[in-house]
Amino acid sequence: MFTGTVAGTVVTTRKDARLQGIPLLLLRPLEEGKRTRLLVACDATRQAGVGDFVTYVTSKEAALLFGELAPPSDATITGFIDGYNIEAR
Repeated sequence: MFTGTVAGTVVTTRKDARLQGIPLLLLRPLEEGKRTRLLVACDATRQAGVGDFVTYVTSKEAALLFGELAPPSDATITGFIDGYNIEAR
């Protein structure tokens, strides 16, 4: 499981039938506390919006969250992070 922030929404003219009704969002992953490249992620919560701090999964697990529907997804948002603590080193 990884963390990131929602940076925007994706609007498509055509998409796979298995993606119908699933919002696509631009996600900026956080790696070692730093922002990285943008990626497109399905929103399993169907509630995420721009600026939300979220958790997401990648690879096969991203499609498995939707059960037998199994849309073609390389990343899927799974939940929200309300806050976190960083311990001083």
